Amino acid sequence: MEQLRNTVEELGAAAVGIAVTATFSQQRFATDLGLGFPLLSDWNREVATAWDVSYDVWKGHRGVAKRAIFIVDTDGTIRYRWVTDDALVQPNYDEMIAALRELRTGSS
Repeated sequence: MEQLRNTVEELGAAAVGIAVTATFSQQRFATDLGLGFPLLSDWNREVATAWDVSYDVWKGHRGVAKRAIFIVDTDGTIRYRWVTDDALVQPNYDEMIAALRELRTGSS
């Protein structure tokens, strides 16, 4: 995960994680995994709802955020979006890095 973060930063971007868990849970998770990027709490599910990445119900829980990746440019425009309904599916990180490279070079 840290190598991926380094690549993202080398491309002039910043990684941020967002989840619908409480701030103290996020802090513990980041510490336990030694993450070098911020994890933000979307406790009220405003971001997940606005970005349309919420399950109606997942394993008995309402409003849980789906696994997703967004690349947002400096103007706030979403340039890349990946979302899965299966929380066990990992994103194609190479595809995400390619999208970042395209954004950086202006070839998108």
